[in-house]
Amino acid sequence: MGKQWNDPWYRHVYRWGQTNLTEIDPVRYDAEWWIKQWRRTAIQGVIVNAGGIVFYYPSKYPEVHRAAYLGDRDLFGEITELAHKEGLAVLARMDSNRVHEPFFIEHPDWCARDENQVPYRAGELYVTCVNSAYYLEFLPDVLREIASRYRPEGFTDNSYSGLDRNHICFCENCARRFKDECGLDLPREKDWDDPTFRQWIAWNYECRVRNWDINNDATKSAGGKECLWVGMNSGDFISQGIRFRDSKRIFERSEIIMADHQSRPMIPGFRQNGEAGKMMHGLIGWDKLIPESMAMYQHGHGQPVFRVASKPEAEVRLWAVEGFAGTIQPWWHHIGAYQDDRRQYRYAESLFTWHRDNEDILVDRKPVASVGVVWSQENTDFFGRDEARIRVSQPFTGVTQALTRARIPYLPVHADQVGEYTSEMDVLVLPNVGAMSDAQVKSVREFAKRGGTVIASGETSLYDEWGVRRDDFALGDLFGIHSRGVTHGQRSFEPADFADWAQHSYLRLLPELRRQVDGPQTGTEPSIDGERHRILDSFDETDILPFGGELQLVHTEESAESVVTFVPTFPIYPPETSWMRQPSTDIPALVRNTPKGGGEAIYFAADIDRLYGRDNLPDHGRLLSNVFQYAAKKQLPLRVDGAGYLDCHLYQQSGRLILHIVNLSNSEAWRGAVHELLPVGPIDVSVRLPKDVAGENISLRVSEKGVKGEVSQGWTRFSIPRITDHEVVVVS
Repeated sequence: MGKQWNDPWYRHVYRWGQTNLTEIDPVRYDAEWWIKQWRRTAIQGVIVNAGGIVFYYPSKYPEVHRAAYLGDRDLFGEITELAHKEGLAVLARMDSNRVHEPFFIEHPDWCARDENQVPYRAGELYVTCVNSAYYLEFLPDVLREIASRYRPEGFTDNSYSGLDRNHICFCENCARRFKDECGLDLPREKDWDDPTFRQWIAWNYECRVRNWDINNDATKSAGGKECLWVGMNSGDFISQGIRFRDSKRIFERSEIIMADHQSRPMIPGFRQNGEAGKMMHGLIGWDKLIPESMAMYQHGHGQPVFRVASKPEAEVRLWAVEGFAGTIQPWWHHIGAYQDDRRQYRYAESLFTWHRDNEDILVDRKPVASVGVVWSQENTDFFGRDEARIRVSQPFTGVTQALTRARIPYLPVHADQVGEYTSEMDVLVLPNVGAMSDAQVKSVREFAKRGGTVIASGETSLYDEWGVRRDDFALGDLFGIHSRGVTHGQRSFEPADFADWAQHSYLRLLPELRRQVDGPQTGTEPSIDGERHRILDSFDETDILPFGGELQLVHTEESAESVVTFVPTFPIYPPETSWMRQPSTDIPALVRNTPKGGGEAIYFAADIDRLYGRDNLPDHGRLLSNVFQYAAKKQLPLRVDGAGYLDCHLYQQSGRLILHIVNLSNSEAWRGAVHELLPVGPIDVSVRLPKDVAGENISLRVSEKGVKGEVSQGWTRFSIPRITDHEVVVVS
């Protein structure tokens, strides 16, 4: 067939396949069968092992490690030629951060070393240093060799960033460069309070961006301006930070992102893939592509990894369709060219052919959302530090899970990009965004001044961008609060320690209503003074909610209203001692404020978002959802009614809306492996119509049915009879 492309490959190659070759595959690669699989799965590009730790072609460099069973073959060249004949794009896969012992003996100064000058090792391999000639000269030469000899469309590499931040490299290259470029000696140990260590963190990000540009210069010089080195990056930005990958800077300089984001974490589960897609697109742009490696083998955070055993098909489907909902493109991935467990070979076909048949609605679209959830790499690194999963990820997860449960479309928004969303968003949520620069603080103020509602929690704005604590919240006047410099409670939780009642605290809802609710009466119940705020809707039968987390102690200004207050801890065991010693306080837990400059602000002194992200307690989720519903002030673009845990993503193209609904209702969606998909329905949907969408024609692209929309007062309403794994609705 040959290549016949009028636009660059990175603009139109939507579906990819990867057979990650093992060293034994040269003697068992069945090219004829794999070509059939390429055709069956409608892929447009393949990723083929070329060099790095293991080379699959005869390089001119004698010190590299050729695949043990390669012999005189050029397997990379053979597969590349076959793929090009099929009209497929080819990305040469590199895996470059480690070398075998003969290579180390030849080039000992190219490898990373600890404080005692002992080489860092990963198993039997030696870890290479990103500041050595290995990365700066040798690898670019290898890229030029491959590009000029085989003419692949580009290069990808999932281990381009070398040592992570938990290991300081003390090699001569790093010591010299850090001194020359920063004027400092290398830090001797990890110490986030040490300015030199923080500078070392920032410098390491710069080194990886530098290498990114060096690799692109090499591939373009040998393979042409569209022969890109695209690395691989994750949709998990804590992992990105640990590996010194500045997602914002890398994504902004990229034409395509190859996402090494293979399977769901236990928390927050499948929906994280849709969220990751939106987060990554927020950085690279919605007009570009993000193919994602989707493992067909058993792989998942918190689950066993079995490289050559098939993943359950339900797991494959839910992860993939969540990716589609986040505008991620599919990329099947097998380890090895021959499998005894052949179930994995059939998983991709139906997903990929459906994607092919519906690609008109799966790319080139803009998200529709009125709520933005703020994040940043600085907050992850310099505020989260070594507790980023607890201090940063859990609050973010709690907020986004509550939005998902409430079926409210949202977008992750980088803190540097808040100003770009002031005309699109009605609500901005800052889940424990402790580290904020002055410029980021200013953009949030301007958002509120425009009339937007700002919601924040915990230590938001209490630190500068380096994680240095301020005297007070930089956004304190917006929320009507001031730090007292102390906290109550703790973030850690060991459920097995039943006798520890340090977490046994509560929240009191104001005003208290139990005087008018059926139940025992003592005559000491407080009088009902006024009405509860709408934030507390659906809690009419209780005056308390469980808490058990960390509370920021704050002073409030006169303009601020404490909607919820704190009830201190009391014994949990033995049960005879379990009664409130101090039933009520005036300590604020949830504060609402109307700042003088405009807008509205709501502040959680109690870290309900983090607790919900960790524990999944329905009361916490309901309280968060109430706040978001109130803050949006009926400006939400979507309403979805019906039983089930549904993840809803709304997009717009010219003349039509596209709604993804992913069904996460199976009993294992929160923990453990998924055994089966459990359908839900009917689901009633109401969508607010933009001016160019009539809203009468409703097409269900998964169930392949058409329904009629009832249009009234700028909305269209329709019903979906049944959703198994997902449904994609086109409204026109």
